[in-house]
Amino acid sequence: MTLPVVTPREVRQDLIARREIALLDLREEDPFAKAHPLFASQLPLSRLEVEILDRVPRKETRIVLYDDGEGLVSPAGKRLAALGYANVRALAGGLQGWKDAGYELFQDVNSYSKAFGELVEAQRHTPSLPAQEVQARIDAKADQVILDARRFEEYAVMSIPGGVSTPGAELVLRARELAPDPSTTIIVNCAGRTRSLIGAQSLVNAGVPNPVFALRNGTIGWTLAQQSLEHGQSRRFPDVSNQTLEEARAKARDVAYRAGVRRIDAEGLADLAADRKRTLYRFDVRTPDEYAKGHLPGFRSAPGGQLVQETDVFAPVRGGRIVLADDLGPRADMTASWLAQLGWEVYVLEGGFEGELGIGPWTPAQPPHLPVVETILPRALSEALAEETVVVLDLAPSPAHRKGHVPGAWFAIRAQLAEALERVPEGKPIVLTSPDGVLARLAAPELEEIADQPVRVLDGGTAAWVAAGRALETGLPRAASDPTDIYKRPYEGTDNAAEAMQAYLDWEFGLVDQLARDGSHGFYVI
Repeated sequence: MTLPVVTPREVRQDLIARREIALLDLREEDPFAKAHPLFASQLPLSRLEVEILDRVPRKETRIVLYDDGEGLVSPAGKRLAALGYANVRALAGGLQGWKDAGYELFQDVNSYSKAFGELVEAQRHTPSLPAQEVQARIDAKADQVILDARRFEEYAVMSIPGGVSTPGAELVLRARELAPDPSTTIIVNCAGRTRSLIGAQSLVNAGVPNPVFALRNGTIGWTLAQQSLEHGQSRRFPDVSNQTLEEARAKARDVAYRAGVRRIDAEGLADLAADRKRTLYRFDVRTPDEYAKGHLPGFRSAPGGQLVQETDVFAPVRGGRIVLADDLGPRADMTASWLAQLGWEVYVLEGGFEGELGIGPWTPAQPPHLPVVETILPRALSEALAEETVVVLDLAPSPAHRKGHVPGAWFAIRAQLAEALERVPEGKPIVLTSPDGVLARLAAPELEEIADQPVRVLDGGTAAWVAAGRALETGLPRAASDPTDIYKRPYEGTDNAAEAMQAYLDWEFGLVDQLARDGSHGFYVI
């Protein structure tokens, strides 16, 4: 499929003018992390149909696709057209075209949020302490609390000794409960820099009376200082009293007001939703557990700290509108204050939780039409594996594959099935699987076109295999595709090389200068 072409200059002008546009990088995450435009969002061809409906919800949105010469744009255009997207273009020259136009290329993931965090520190001089000083204070049993602003799952892997899991949006709401004495020092940490800086500055912006510091360079800095981390901790923030809640509400609302955040009620939300010419994102910024117990229909779970950190993932349509919901208030106000400074038109919904609520975790939208495919039940697959008469290809993300997959399955990336066929045993029927079977069903017709052997899909995917009581294998012993679907973050996990961690910090330190060279961001700092 040949798409209309748009020049890098035109895309950049749309971004500067804040006209709605979704600049989508169709590559896998690892090559994306090596180089991309500032406001590009990575949405791989491999997962296009299972992510696009949530990430670009308005079918008339101006979408610009690019790759780096891998031939991903044409098939992506066909899939989007089949889903009803009517305003899709190709970036002239792809990634190289952007570079040839003289525009900046950024590295890593969530680049514009991280660059913004560095800009905040540069302009507000966010106070911070080095790892060695924080360790000395721990040894001296100083009056302090260490609040870990990451997701709980990240905190549980590794944390600063004594740290308490307090994800970013919770900080202003919970800090006074954790440190009621104004003389108690509050130290905010994350794995690197961004969430530490934004978290500490949130407390400063809200006028928390305690001394507040970011842990300089997070757990990376802690590790480079050769200091020990804790693992497997489960300390979490406490509930808040009525008095603490009211104080937090007043402080957070004041910050949101200074950032230019607007407030709407249910009627105002309905009015925004009725505007078919603008993209509207609706996010519930509370914890996933709170969301599962009861949430507003149409709102996606997006804990506030992660929403600010991963805005490009949650909301790829730059220039769209965002409405935030929070039954307590401070989390939405603080999150909105940062999104507004990031250049978003953002609203806080007042009330709304009094009516009928949805129950359960957030689940992504599924494509309206899945292809009819030949399936195989877990029992029959188990028998075929025992007889070694089939080859199983698992299209799960590589971390999920490592965590558990059908025994004997090969890891494969959907967009690279032709290359994967060259690595797997020949002459046997192929069974495709994925976590819930949806991606496998989408990929089956594509594989049938290029494979000489029959193709079937595990009915219900790997989840059905587990539900049938079948065991899983772990690790990645058989790779039909290189695991480029995930970029190995130097700030996650416990096996990162010191050189990689230092290189990551050096990159972050240079982001403010790169923002200035790029000249398109439109951020402001209150």
